[in-house]
Amino acid sequence: MNAEPNRDIKVWDPALRLFHWSLAGSFLVAYFTEDDWKTLHVNAGYLIGILIALRLVWGFMGPRHARFSDFVRSPGEVLAYAKDAVRFRAPRYVGHNPAAGVMVVALLICLTLTVLTGIALYGTTDFAGPLAGLWRGEYAADVLEEIHEAGANLTLFLVVLHLGGVVFTSLEQGENLVKAMITGRKKGIAQ
Repeated sequence: MNAEPNRDIKVWDPALRLFHWSLAGSFLVAYFTEDDWKTLHVNAGYLIGILIALRLVWGFMGPRHARFSDFVRSPGEVLAYAKDAVRFRAPRYVGHNPAAGVMVVALLICLTLTVLTGIALYGTTDFAGPLAGLWRGEYAADVLEEIHEAGANLTLFLVVLHLGGVVFTSLEQGENLVKAMITGRKKGIAQ
Protein backbone atom coordinates (compact mmCIF):
# COMPACT_ATOMS: atom_id res chain seq x y z
CA MET A 1 0.00 0.00 0.00
CA ASN A 2 1.42 3.36 -0.96
CA ALA A 3 0.29 6.35 1.03
CA GLU A 4 1.49 9.89 1.23
CA PRO A 5 3.90 10.32 4.15
CA ASN A 6 2.55 12.44 7.03
CA ARG A 7 -1.01 12.20 5.71
CA ASP A 8 -3.33 10.42 8.13
CA ILE A 9 -4.94 7.27 6.77
CA LYS A 10 -7.59 4.97 8.20
CA VAL A 11 -6.03 1.76 9.49
CA TRP A 12 -7.99 0.35 12.44
CA ASP A 13 -11.72 -0.02 11.87
CA PRO A 14 -14.19 0.83 14.67
CA ALA A 15 -15.01 -2.84 15.37
CA LEU A 16 -11.32 -3.72 15.86
CA ARG A 17 -10.77 -0.74 18.15
CA LEU A 18 -13.88 -1.56 20.18
CA PHE A 19 -12.70 -5.18 20.45
CA HIS A 20 -9.20 -4.11 21.56
CA TRP A 21 -10.30 -1.75 24.33
CA SER A 22 -13.19 -4.00 25.46
CA LEU A 23 -10.82 -6.94 25.73
CA ALA A 24 -8.27 -4.90 27.66
CA GLY A 25 -10.91 -3.66 30.09
CA SER A 26 -12.55 -7.07 30.49
CA PHE A 27 -9.23 -8.74 31.20
CA LEU A 28 -8.35 -6.15 33.84
CA VAL A 29 -11.75 -6.59 35.51
CA ALA A 30 -11.47 -10.39 35.41
CA TYR A 31 -7.89 -10.39 36.68
CA PHE A 32 -8.49 -8.07 39.62
CA THR A 33 -11.87 -9.51 40.73
CA GLU A 34 -10.67 -13.10 40.91
CA ASP A 35 -11.67 -13.99 44.47
CA ASP A 36 -13.61 -11.02 45.76
CA TRP A 37 -16.42 -10.54 43.23
CA LYS A 38 -17.06 -13.89 41.61
CA THR A 39 -20.12 -12.83 39.57
CA LEU A 40 -18.23 -9.90 38.06
CA HIS A 41 -15.20 -12.13 37.45
CA VAL A 42 -17.28 -14.80 35.71
CA ASN A 43 -19.18 -12.28 33.57
CA ALA A 44 -15.94 -10.58 32.53
CA GLY A 45 -14.60 -14.01 31.57
CA TYR A 46 -17.68 -14.77 29.47
CA LEU A 47 -17.30 -11.37 27.78
CA ILE A 48 -13.67 -12.17 26.99
CA GLY A 49 -14.79 -15.48 25.43
CA ILE A 50 -17.40 -13.71 23.29
CA LEU A 51 -14.88 -11.06 22.23
CA ILE A 52 -12.36 -13.73 21.22
CA ALA A 53 -14.97 -15.54 19.13
CA LEU A 54 -15.89 -12.28 17.40
CA ARG A 55 -12.21 -11.44 16.83
CA LEU A 56 -11.63 -14.82 15.21
CA VAL A 57 -14.47 -14.14 12.78
CA TRP A 58 -13.19 -10.60 12.17
CA GLY A 59 -9.71 -12.00 11.58
CA PHE A 60 -11.01 -13.75 8.47
CA MET A 61 -13.85 -11.48 7.36
CA GLY A 62 -12.89 -8.01 8.56
CA PRO A 63 -11.10 -5.24 6.68
CA ARG A 64 -7.53 -5.68 5.47
CA HIS A 65 -5.57 -4.73 8.58
CA ALA A 66 -7.88 -6.71 10.87
CA ARG A 67 -7.29 -9.93 8.94
CA PHE A 68 -4.81 -12.50 10.20
CA SER A 69 -3.46 -12.81 6.66
CA ASP A 70 -2.26 -9.19 6.92
CA PHE A 71 -0.09 -9.67 10.01
CA VAL A 72 0.59 -13.33 10.79
CA ARG A 73 4.09 -13.93 9.44
CA SER A 74 6.53 -16.82 9.27
CA PRO A 75 8.98 -17.32 12.14
CA GLY A 76 11.82 -16.21 9.85
CA GLU A 77 10.09 -12.92 9.05
CA VAL A 78 9.37 -12.31 12.73
CA LEU A 79 12.98 -13.00 13.69
CA ALA A 80 14.31 -10.75 10.92
CA TYR A 81 11.95 -7.97 12.05
CA ALA A 82 13.02 -8.39 15.69
CA LYS A 83 16.72 -8.19 14.73
CA ASP A 84 16.06 -5.01 12.74
CA ALA A 85 13.99 -3.55 15.59
CA VAL A 86 16.73 -3.94 18.22
CA ARG A 87 19.08 -2.18 15.79
CA PHE A 88 16.48 0.59 15.31
CA ARG A 89 16.22 -0.28 11.60
CA ALA A 90 12.84 -2.00 11.51
CA PRO A 91 10.58 -1.06 8.63
CA ARG A 92 7.29 0.68 9.39
CA TYR A 93 4.02 -1.12 8.82
CA VAL A 94 0.63 0.40 8.19
CA GLY A 95 -1.00 -2.39 10.21
CA HIS A 96 0.57 -4.71 12.76
CA ASN A 97 4.28 -5.40 12.36
CA PRO A 98 5.45 -9.06 12.49
CA ALA A 99 6.25 -8.90 16.24
CA ALA A 100 2.82 -7.42 16.97
CA GLY A 101 1.28 -10.21 14.90
CA VAL A 102 2.93 -12.80 17.13
CA MET A 103 1.64 -10.96 20.18
CA VAL A 104 -1.93 -10.91 18.86
CA VAL A 105 -1.85 -14.66 18.28
CA ALA A 106 -0.17 -15.37 21.63
CA LEU A 107 -2.71 -13.26 23.52
CA LEU A 108 -5.66 -14.89 21.75
CA ILE A 109 -4.34 -18.38 22.50
CA CYS A 110 -3.52 -17.60 26.11
CA LEU A 111 -6.84 -15.88 26.74
CA THR A 112 -8.72 -18.76 25.12
CA LEU A 113 -6.99 -21.24 27.43
CA THR A 114 -7.77 -19.03 30.42
CA VAL A 115 -11.44 -18.64 29.49
CA LEU A 116 -11.96 -22.35 28.77
CA THR A 117 -10.32 -23.44 32.02
CA GLY A 118 -12.28 -20.76 33.87
CA ILE A 119 -15.56 -22.08 32.49
CA ALA A 120 -14.53 -25.64 33.37
CA LEU A 121 -13.45 -24.56 36.87
CA TYR A 122 -16.73 -22.70 37.42
CA GLY A 123 -18.62 -25.83 36.38
CA THR A 124 -16.50 -27.99 38.69
CA THR A 125 -16.50 -25.85 41.83
CA ASP A 126 -19.85 -24.05 41.59
CA PHE A 127 -21.76 -26.52 39.38
CA ALA A 128 -22.71 -23.54 37.21
CA GLY A 129 -22.19 -22.47 33.62
CA PRO A 130 -22.15 -24.49 30.41
CA LEU A 131 -19.75 -27.13 31.77
CA ALA A 132 -21.53 -27.60 35.11
CA GLY A 133 -20.86 -31.03 36.54
CA LEU A 134 -18.65 -32.18 33.65
CA TRP A 135 -15.77 -32.79 36.05
CA ARG A 136 -16.07 -33.54 39.73
CA GLY A 137 -13.71 -33.73 42.62
CA GLU A 138 -11.09 -31.71 44.36
CA TYR A 139 -8.26 -32.96 42.11
CA ALA A 140 -10.02 -31.77 38.93
CA ALA A 141 -10.75 -28.41 40.55
CA ASP A 142 -7.12 -28.04 41.69
CA VAL A 143 -5.73 -28.87 38.24
CA LEU A 144 -8.18 -26.54 36.48
CA GLU A 145 -7.46 -23.75 38.96
CA GLU A 146 -3.69 -24.08 38.47
CA ILE A 147 -4.03 -23.97 34.68
CA HIS A 148 -6.52 -21.10 34.84
CA GLU A 149 -4.28 -19.01 37.12
CA ALA A 150 -1.18 -19.80 35.07
CA GLY A 151 -3.04 -18.71 31.92
CA ALA A 152 -4.18 -15.47 33.56
CA ASN A 153 -0.67 -14.71 34.84
CA LEU A 154 0.89 -15.53 31.47
CA THR A 155 -1.66 -13.25 29.83
CA LEU A 156 -0.70 -10.45 32.21
CA PHE A 157 2.97 -11.03 31.34
CA LEU A 158 2.11 -10.86 27.62
CA VAL A 159 0.15 -7.64 28.20
CA VAL A 160 3.21 -6.09 29.86
CA LEU A 161 5.37 -7.21 26.89
CA HIS A 162 2.73 -5.83 24.52
CA LEU A 163 2.75 -2.45 26.26
CA GLY A 164 6.55 -2.43 26.17
CA GLY A 165 6.46 -3.20 22.47
CA VAL A 166 3.96 -0.40 21.86
CA VAL A 167 6.16 2.11 23.71
CA PHE A 168 9.34 0.86 21.99
CA THR A 169 7.80 0.93 18.50
CA SER A 170 6.13 4.30 19.12
CA LEU A 171 9.50 5.80 20.07
CA GLU A 172 11.41 4.00 17.32
CA GLN A 173 8.93 4.91 14.59
CA GLY A 174 8.03 8.37 15.92
CA GLU A 175 4.31 7.62 16.03
CA ASN A 176 1.83 7.41 18.89
CA LEU A 177 0.45 3.89 18.49
CA VAL A 178 -1.93 4.24 21.44
CA LYS A 179 -3.51 7.27 19.76
CA ALA A 180 -3.73 5.27 16.53
CA MET A 181 -5.68 2.52 18.34
CA ILE A 182 -8.06 5.19 19.68
CA THR A 183 -8.56 7.20 16.49
CA GLY A 184 -8.04 4.40 13.98
CA ARG A 185 -5.64 6.60 12.00
CA LYS A 186 -1.89 6.47 11.40
CA LYS A 187 0.55 8.52 9.38
CA GLY A 188 0.71 7.46 5.75
CA ILE A 189 3.62 5.14 5.06
CA ALA A 190 5.07 3.83 1.83
CA GLN A 191 5.03 0.05 2.17
